[in-house]
Amino acid sequence: MDWIQALILGIIQGLTEYLPVSSSGHLAIGANLFGIQGSENLAFTVAVHVATVLSTLVILWKEISWIFKGLFKFQNNAETQYVVNILISMIPIGIIGVFFKDYVEQIFGSGLLVVGCCLLITATLLIFSYYAKPRIKETISKKDAFIIGLAQAVAVLPGVSRSGSTIATGLLLGNKKETLAQFSFLMVIPPILGEALLDIVKAIKGQEVFGGIEPLPLTVGFIAAFISGCLACKLMISIVKRGKLVYFGIYCAIVGLTVIALQLFQAA
Repeated sequence: MDWIQALILGIIQGLTEYLPVSSSGHLAIGANLFGIQGSENLAFTVAVHVATVLSTLVILWKEISWIFKGLFKFQNNAETQYVVNILISMIPIGIIGVFFKDYVEQIFGSGLLVVGCCLLITATLLIFSYYAKPRIKETISKKDAFIIGLAQAVAVLPGVSRSGSTIATGLLLGNKKETLAQFSFLMVIPPILGEALLDIVKAIKGQEVFGGIEPLPLTVGFIAAFISGCLACKLMISIVKRGKLVYFGIYCAIVGLTVIALQLFQAA
């Protein structure tokens, strides 16, 4: 991977992490076009995901500081309940990370046909959530937090959008659009930072983590993902409030069908 490829893929990651079109799916498509495979692709994916988490910390810093200020009052307040909901939402992805991490990594290298099919799943969720009219709830319950967490766990599949699946699931459960984008972006911070910490531990122990990727493209990709992630995060919050996710569903359907058709044509 050279630095120009890393720049392009970093921008793709930053934009698509927050827009509900699947960053992992688009990274897989981009990596395939550039001929980047295996551990090099996986290491780059981890690095740019960490970059977008940092962009979340920057854009939502006011909300994050509100949570911590309330949490350290050591009271059963709204902030504490918010943190409890985030912890509950992490349970499914934690189980996936502990028991099925190797299997997930195999799926990432299984080809673009899986990506195309998963993009259709994302499209279905986004379009269905746009037309569904559930009874609106004032707050995200613990049960809803767990179900939204299940959607995040499913989104480990390349092509299933994490933000799209979690926000669409929350909308189908009747949660307010105004609170869902913020909750969706905050709930991903602990799992990705935990994954990064595990990679650092592996590096300290001398295990192969970065797959032979050079420092320059890794740095360029990281910075590109961070900057584009900041822009996309602010944009996505505004889009969710306006409730226009259906257009992203149509986009995912078009891309998914195109990828599937190309893969079947190449196999024929």
